[in-house]
Amino acid sequence: MTKKNLIVGQSGGPTAVINSSLYGVVSEGLAHPDEIEHVYGMVNGIEGFLNDRILDFEESLPGEQLKGLTHTPGAYLGSCRYKLPESLEDPVYPALFRKFEELNIGWFFYIGGNDSMDTVSKLSRYAASIGSTIRVIGEPKTIDNDLVHTDHTPGFGSAAKYVSSTVREITTDANVYEKKSVTIIEIMGRHAGWLTAASALARKYDGDNPLFIYLPEVAFDQEVFLTDLEKAFEKNCNLIVCVSEGIHDADGTFICEYDSSVGTDTFGHKMLAGCGKYLENLVRSRLGVKARSVELNVSQRCSATLISATDQQEAITAGRFGVQAALNGETGKMVSFIRQSDADGNYQMTCGLEDVNTICNEEKTVPITWITPDGHDVTEEFIRYARPLIQGNIEVPLGKDGLPEFVYRK
Repeated sequence: MTKKNLIVGQSGGPTAVINSSLYGVVSEGLAHPDEIEHVYGMVNGIEGFLNDRILDFEESLPGEQLKGLTHTPGAYLGSCRYKLPESLEDPVYPALFRKFEELNIGWFFYIGGNDSMDTVSKLSRYAASIGSTIRVIGEPKTIDNDLVHTDHTPGFGSAAKYVSSTVREITTDANVYEKKSVTIIEIMGRHAGWLTAASALARKYDGDNPLFIYLPEVAFDQEVFLTDLEKAFEKNCNLIVCVSEGIHDADGTFICEYDSSVGTDTFGHKMLAGCGKYLENLVRSRLGVKARSVELNVSQRCSATLISATDQQEAITAGRFGVQAALNGETGKMVSFIRQSDADGNYQMTCGLEDVNTICNEEKTVPITWITPDGHDVTEEFIRYARPLIQGNIEVPLGKDGLPEFVYRK
């Protein structure tokens, strides 16, 4: 049997466990020396590959160093937001496949979210159109948890753990004064509010903060918001409000747009930021109480110290499963998570495969039935869904300087 090489890349925004998925792919690839000769990495995704930026993992992270990926946040290979042309007749496709042929690539893996699955779709369809034997597999990744046809995505559990832990800490801090105050916490989420919903896990008892959770799945009414705060002050002195960055009014206008104009990213998405600050100023000016806002920003996706052990292990499992599937001839698929329960009803997860063409450019939002009728909280059904995903801690080794020790490219 003629050996071929495997190549893997990372794309889009990083997560705390995107490198655990990478570890799963690479370690499993190296475990099949009779079929896979080299395991290569694309530096800065498909865009870097087009510029001949690749590395060999046996040289880059030899031996036990490879395991360092499992506790290193960010994207070890670097990332990109490069969108392949819609037309498969574009010259970039034959150029890519000539490079694949030169490197004797038999298996292509891409770790990413929605736009990354679009890349997997296009490459697998082009491969089929020219009769290429290259197997193309997508590995899911996104803290937004918005990929369809999978119970959840690697990265969400750790980000949810960070959000709920941080909200609990902020709540504890906010309760030190007996003076009316509103703390608004802005959390990532453009059209899907999964991560903001996870703030509900911070509650220690019924009626605990955060008292208000606003998701982009439901239109946000500023006047109703202010009225709800005033009513809540009758029982609570300090109010914690969690909002998705993408909350919008009934007309579809993002709340952040009331504060300032926003630009667009390379995919044409509006760049969202500032709804927390806008609401802070609104509360202060209209209600005359102490108000502040906290934007969790990239900390949600890069906190190694709060990696969920469940999330880490599932990411590794997904990486390994994808390689095994590709070696068995699968292509044009994304690895998915299937939720199961054991005989005692405890959470379990198995991997499956889904046609990537039915996944890319689709978006999974929080079910409306998991949002309370008043539009500012989530139901117990969401809690049961999310809680198993944040379980367990990992040990991050410390360096001589007393700080976390990560692996990195020099």
